[in-house]
Amino acid sequence: QVRLVESGGGTVQSGGSLTLSCAGTSDFILDWYAVSWFRQAPNKEREGVSCISKSSSDVITDYLDSVKGRFTISRDSAKNTVYLQMNSLKPEDTAVYYCATDLLDYCSGYGPGYDVWGQGTQVTVSS
Repeated sequence: QVRLVESGGGTVQSGGSLTLSCAGTSDFILDWYAVSWFRQAPNKEREGVSCISKSSSDVITDYLDSVKGRFTISRDSAKNTVYLQMNSLKPEDTAVYYCATDLLDYCSGYGPGYDVWGQGTQVTVSS
């Protein structure tokens, strides 16, 4: 059962920008849940990139150290979508990016327990 649909991946040159989108299906309200972005590069383990808590007046975000200051996570309740704005991209950002939720309303880390995943979108940064 598909609940999350990613889009926005592509190929850019080093220093370029991309915005990834993670849309919830009509029967899956993203506002209720914290949503995380993960990535997996070839021959590397999957790593957590960013997380945003549920929609509220006090949204909390989290970032992998290597993307702080370059990536911004946000959400649009009206569009039932979470975004990952990626600026100053580097070749080492090349990976398949996934959005996911563990159905909690706070960012709980990037360990096991994520039950709902998107299909992934490829990001390639050329040098």
